[in-house]
Order: sequence, then structure tokens, then C-alpha cells
Amino acid sequence: MRASIFLTLATSVLAIAAPVDAGEMAPQSTTDAAETAPDFASAVTAPGRDEADVALDESRSPAEVLAFMGLETGDAVLDIFAGGGYYSEILGRAVGPDGTVVAVNPPQFVSSDQSKQKWADVAARQPNVTMVASQLPDYKPAADSIDFAMLHLIYHDFYWESEQFKMERMDPAAILANLYAGMKPGGVVAVIDHVGSAGDTRAVVEKTHRIDPATARSDFLKAGFVLDGENEMFANPDDDLEKNVFDPAVRGKTDRFVMRFRKPG
Repeated sequence: MRASIFLTLATSVLAIAAPVDAGEMAPQSTTDAAETAPDFASAVTAPGRDEADVALDESRSPAEVLAFMGLETGDAVLDIFAGGGYYSEILGRAVGPDGTVVAVNPPQFVSSDQSKQKWADVAARQPNVTMVASQLPDYKPAADSIDFAMLHLIYHDFYWESEQFKMERMDPAAILANLYAGMKPGGVVAVIDHVGSAGDTRAVVEKTHRIDPATARSDFLKAGFVLDGENEMFANPDDDLEKNVFDPAVRGKTDRFVMRFRKPG
């Protein structure tokens, strides 16, 4: 069912979606799609979320993103390098009590009292959200267990090294292999990231915390995923790709790519 509802969701919920390569997907009625599509707007606007997270909604458009990606009620979700749980909490609300969200974070990023409290608050509001502290290469989800995986503004970090932040050199292909094994056939991987220049990927990431969309696309295709759709909702032709994404001149306004990948099956 999952593979067959993408076009209906993208068309009926998000009018600005780019054309989707539907391949051999079977037709799906609007009624069937509505039965599995969460109330994305309510998942974002329901009271209780952290004020700092709410302030990010305007620039991140989470309801539109999740509608385009095809998240379904009851999904088992993996939120990779989830940070403070911005998307984890929204995902937990969206998938409902029959769904689950596992948020993975490197331990060094969730060891402070502030971070622990933030995640305790998220779990209190959304009991179906669980945070797991693990280095990204070490996390191996159970085979064929994930319906939906979120990588929001973090795929470039698979190429990032930092002694200061205790980020050792990682092999993106190995992490994607673990992810591929963990996805159910037909499962979706949502990738949103800052557009970076072509060139040496690790050097670009070190300088700007961006990544060339062609690199991300190629990496996922090599891992066995298929590109199921792209969207230009965050396109910004005026963005200076040479600026670090944390530069106040571009922060929150970067040119970002949106890709939906799917595990065949």
C-alpha cells in the first residue's frame, strides 16, 4: 500500500510538489490515501511543543514536508541524528499511538542536563518516541523493521569529522547499508539538506556544513534505494553556497534539497 499512495498524497495535500516518478505504482483512491495519511497540520500545531522548536516551523514547513514524503499513520519511524527532537515529536504525533519513533543521537550530543531534560519533556508529551544514544555507524535497526526514516539537515554530517565534537571519520556507505537493511520493502527515507557546491565532499562539509545534492543522490542509489520524488519547496537561488549554514546571513534561509527515497519491494 505504501508505495501506491505517494502520488495521491503529494497531489492532494501539497500542491507545490514537484512531479513524482510513480513507476509502476497501482492507482490508489483518495479515500484509501486519507485513511493512512495523518493530520499533519494538527501534529505541528497541537499545544505543548518547545517554543524554540515552534519558532522553526516557518522556515522548515514540517507539515508540507511530511505530506510530500508520504508518512502514514501507524508507521515505525527512525529519526537519524535527531538533535533536540524537533522532528521526533512531530513524527510521534503524526503516526499516532499505533506508530513508534526511535530517535538516534551520538551520545556526546545528548549528555548535558539541558539535553536530557529536553528529551524527557518530548517523551512525556509523546510516549511513542524513544531516544537512543548511539554513534551513527553503530546503530543497526532490526531487518525490515522501519517504514519511514527521517534525515533532516544531517546527511552531510556523515562526511563530517570533528575532534572538538568527538565525531570520528565515518563511512557513509556503511551507515546507508545498515539503513537499507532496516527499511521495510517500500519503506521511505526522507532526506532534506543544505545545498553545497561540487567538489571534495569532506572539504565542502568541513567548510560549510553543506553537501552537493548529486553526492547525496548518488550515495542513496548506490545503497540500493530508488529516488521516488524531489521537491523544490526550499529552493533559494540567492543563497551563497560558500557560506557556512550557521552564518547569520544565511541561517534558516539556505537553499535546501528535498528527496524521497524508497527501498524497492
